[in-house]
Amino acid sequence: MPERPLIGITMGDPAGIGPEVIAKTLTGDNGKNVRSQTRTFVLGSYPVMKQMCLTLQLPCHVQRLDHLGPHNTSDNVINVLDPLPDPLPPVIHGKPSIANGHAQVTFIEEAVRLAMKGDLDAIVTAPITKATMAMAGHDYPGHTELLAKLTGVISTGGESGMMLMGGPLRIMFVTTHTALRNLPSLIQIPNVMKAIRLAHLACRDFFGILRPRIGVAGLNPHAGEEGLFGMEEIQVIAPAVEQANTAGMDCSGPFPADTLFQRTSKGEFDVLVAMYHDQGLIPLKLLSFGQAVNITVGLPILRTSVDHGTAYDIAGKGIASPGSLIQAIHTASQILERQTAGDTQ
Repeated sequence: MPERPLIGITMGDPAGIGPEVIAKTLTGDNGKNVRSQTRTFVLGSYPVMKQMCLTLQLPCHVQRLDHLGPHNTSDNVINVLDPLPDPLPPVIHGKPSIANGHAQVTFIEEAVRLAMKGDLDAIVTAPITKATMAMAGHDYPGHTELLAKLTGVISTGGESGMMLMGGPLRIMFVTTHTALRNLPSLIQIPNVMKAIRLAHLACRDFFGILRPRIGVAGLNPHAGEEGLFGMEEIQVIAPAVEQANTAGMDCSGPFPADTLFQRTSKGEFDVLVAMYHDQGLIPLKLLSFGQAVNITVGLPILRTSVDHGTAYDIAGKGIASPGSLIQAIHTASQILERQTAGDTQ
């Protein structure tokens, strides 16, 4: 029987809900289900993880790892590899700090280092706080851009992007964390083409769909209504769709976003391309909030993540749901299993 894949879970912001959802994911019945598929360890602060389990009164043992050799995989054991050179100052739930900003980047850096060496099979990330990272001098719009830099995708001129999936939807984005006023300047043919290519790549490499049907959303209401509400569909999005088809992809659009998501949920398309963050995230979270998964496409390593943020407002209260983290681990495991099966055929 092949060995279960080894997955590193990064803690994210220690002051957010990351430590709580990790603790709930790796203990009790949740932990048994996760362990039936994978071997896991946490890249994070050992004292924070230990204190969280005490606070939640979970029946678990938090074990500190010095390296990634054989370790205890018994039920209710949470293994923590702590890469911080010094312990964090006392963490206050829901309160940003420069120390936490540095820490969450350190956790990701160590996870990427191990994954690039081949010491672990996938990374699953708990949520980060972008503002706290910026306070600490790490100015990235999000995980996606930081991972692209750390894995060398940016320096080698490669492409990467964020795909969200949940329920019947798989969504690739042309833009993500940017102000709405910036959208017209960012909706350009090369950017739309990049999102279409990554959508095609994700369906092929992650889900085994060799010729995915790709639906592309318009930017404006009614997909511009033939130029009445904007010219982006005519001047940018339609030409990108045409280029994608010329390149051999099965791509259609641009379609009005208010109908495209419904059509995709009914199975007409395998994946859709959204123009901006909320255009895709609102319907996705309406259908599957707390169960959706973020996958970074285009990296040389596999990374999945939760669909939510650090939720400072409920951090430390014991009420955060681990559903999305559990699903992110399950998704990583499924992708690894599919890829391994493909290698052996």
